[in-house]
Amino acid sequence: MSKKNSTIVVIAALALGVLSACGGPDDDKAKDAKTKAPAGAARSVKVAPVEVRAIEGGVVASGQLVSREEAAVSAEITGFRVSRVLADMGDYVRQGQILVELDDALLRSQIDQQTALLAQAEVAAKQAAAQAARVAGLDNSGALAQEQIEQRRFQAESSRAAALAQAAGLADLKTRASKMQVRAPVAGLILERTVRPGDLSAGGATPMFRIARDGLVELAAQAPESSIASIRPGSGATVTLPDARRIQGTVRLISPSVNTQTKLGEVRVALPPQPGLRPGGFGSATFSGAGAPALAVPETAVSYTADGATVMVVGQGNRVQEVKVRTGRRGGGYVELLSGPPSGTLVLIGATSFVLQGDLVKPVPVTAPLAAPTGQTKAARK
Repeated sequence: MSKKNSTIVVIAALALGVLSACGGPDDDKAKDAKTKAPAGAARSVKVAPVEVRAIEGGVVASGQLVSREEAAVSAEITGFRVSRVLADMGDYVRQGQILVELDDALLRSQIDQQTALLAQAEVAAKQAAAQAARVAGLDNSGALAQEQIEQRRFQAESSRAAALAQAAGLADLKTRASKMQVRAPVAGLILERTVRPGDLSAGGATPMFRIARDGLVELAAQAPESSIASIRPGSGATVTLPDARRIQGTVRLISPSVNTQTKLGEVRVALPPQPGLRPGGFGSATFSGAGAPALAVPETAVSYTADGATVMVVGQGNRVQEVKVRTGRRGGGYVELLSGPPSGTLVLIGATSFVLQGDLVKPVPVTAPLAAPTGQTKAARK
């Protein structure tokens, strides 16, 4: 091949490459269609309406197990040494049962002494009464001075009063003697014992025992302010213990006030007597009676972030909008909306991880809530 022909071949090849790189109008349209089609397509998403519905078992609250009522046991008299302790922590005692005996040796000697003083006073009273009887009817007779007559009568009354005072002193000592045995004021389970043989009785300063009356234990659950209004006294509650046991209880009372710091209110759930219920333990309650109608959405429609809860709603032109909400009770796969979009608004279910504010979507209605995805947050969909 000549040098001239080689040059022509090279020029032709270069021209063909330039035309291929530039492409024609048809190629440009195909590329534009390929790049613009995904951006303009509407993503199919499952949606459900915001609606009013009853939320059964929607309130879950936890707290501590406490005694329904505690009785403190103390000695009524002080300064006497403990001789015997007849009960211990964990014992179930009946009302009136002797728990502690105090050493009554000193008191018995005081009773003997007071008994002798009473006998002496009674003898003096009898003598004075006899002397007063001898002057009866001698007033203004001249046989005895009127002053002496009156003196005998006053002496008789004084001696009788002295005898009564000694009798009252003896009765007081005998009453003290009856208190030398410390008895259980109520029947129930002994929760705490602080007394030991040899201790001195100190009245009510430090109780000797703490008794759970009738052994009744209940759950002091701390419920959110937003949910406590839906709980009613007498409604049922299922209490779950750390060992996975479930006990059916009843709401006994609801605190009339709410803690200003935590915004929680106390709900007392009465439990039937069972072994293993220990005051101070932990438990959680699900209140089955909290079925009041409320504005609600499926749980899978709500996302939680550090800034609060949000839902993605289908706005005008099927464009997605993010709306902040405030949630309340839960139950049956739904969550109550205390604030947020109005009834009838369509919210996205389970697709919030794949759409952003302003995305075009194609709503697909569903009739039942889906299972909540694990760890669904705004950060996940970014």
